[in-house]
Amino acid sequence: MTNTDVLIIGAGLLGCFTARNLKRYDIDVIVLEKDDDVCRGISKANTGIIYAGYDHKPGSKKQKLCVQSNEDFDRLCSELEVPFSRPGSIMAGYGPEADAVIRRKYEDGIKGGVEGLRLISGREAEEMEPSLAKGITSALYSPSTGTVDPWELGIAAYENAADNGARFIFNSEVTDIRRDSCGFIVETADETYHAAAVVNAAGLMSDAVREMTEEPLIRLYPTAADYMVLDKAAEGSVRHIIFHEGEDGKGLTIVPTVDGSILIGPTKRDPSEDEAAARDMRTDGGGLAQLTELCREVAPGIDLSKKIRTFASLRPDPYYVSHEGDGIVRRDKSIKDIQILEEGGLISLIGIKTPGLTFANELGRLVAEKAAAHSGKTEPNIDFDPHRKAIVRARDLSEDARARLIKQDSGYGEIVCACMDVTRAEIVQAVKRGAHDFESVKRRTGAGFGRCQGSRCRRRIMDILEKGE
Repeated sequence: MTNTDVLIIGAGLLGCFTARNLKRYDIDVIVLEKDDDVCRGISKANTGIIYAGYDHKPGSKKQKLCVQSNEDFDRLCSELEVPFSRPGSIMAGYGPEADAVIRRKYEDGIKGGVEGLRLISGREAEEMEPSLAKGITSALYSPSTGTVDPWELGIAAYENAADNGARFIFNSEVTDIRRDSCGFIVETADETYHAAAVVNAAGLMSDAVREMTEEPLIRLYPTAADYMVLDKAAEGSVRHIIFHEGEDGKGLTIVPTVDGSILIGPTKRDPSEDEAAARDMRTDGGGLAQLTELCREVAPGIDLSKKIRTFASLRPDPYYVSHEGDGIVRRDKSIKDIQILEEGGLISLIGIKTPGLTFANELGRLVAEKAAAHSGKTEPNIDFDPHRKAIVRARDLSEDARARLIKQDSGYGEIVCACMDVTRAEIVQAVKRGAHDFESVKRRTGAGFGRCQGSRCRRRIMDILEKGE
């Protein structure tokens, strides 16, 4: 049996940031992940938006965390050396019903302390974003809205947590949890663990993990979403993050990402029974057709022929449930605010949806504080280092800086992924940091995310993986 102070189930964004913040204490931390890498679940299918906080009820935990986290995001990304930009956002309305929604969001944002919010006219919005369809009746401008690469942020949190002593164990699915007089016994197929406290950050499986020891209270009923990505050749099509507020309730989000591509989506649809049961993520032809039609209607200035890939996700939607006869019945309305269930040392994060990316670090800090207190290990870790060094990206350097780097490491002079300008040296560093397959290299370096989607660089990357250098 392996003993630890706190055991975290799930190495998504919340699991990684909880581990990072737990290492601010002099405490032993183990993270179990059923997949073979971090952020392989709902964390990887995300618009990457860092929200300002005007979308949520004033005074709610979600809004307070969102506003606080947005203000702190530049510092966080500086510590972890993760690219982050603040293009700001425009919520564009078409018609009186949309105008009413925009006015309410503006008022909620002002009450909640969101800085810089401004109601603007339709003409001003059209001048700021020429690609949008004419006829905007009102718009909400938020200069603090930002964008980040979600899995790059999660990987950075993982690396920083591991550098500070957190232990990550992959391919370790939890099969059973039971309580004893000193905490919890957690079983996997390969090992048994004992922990004073357990943090359940298991994403779409968090309700099932909780019910290994507790009666049903909250369950997830996921919705499916489809997205499309446009090539970097479409860069400049939009200058701000666009939120479309339509009269029929259908909305569209357009994001100029930190790597220069354009992300469009998500749709919202009910997943098939197979998708929901398997927690699988597959694009839907009807959903993508709806997305394409809506984009042509709302943003006709965007060239959709630049589309290079599509992807789908399952998004958690939590509901309170109750026993009724022999079954479980969910209540009519989904849970809107953050739910942190503390049950005798078991801390469960169930259904942390948008804007979970925005406040992943702050929520991780809050959960870490609770878990440390329960384990009795609250002494600060005087050796904790919040800084993480990123892989140096040749594409971000000037010609002179790149030439100097090539003199130090000739691998920076060998381009492996021409679409994204990724060098051999970057891929080698990713492998040394734990990348073990094409997907994990892709998410650490950007190789394979370009127009050819890895068709020209995959073989060379696989050769590097096989040789380990």
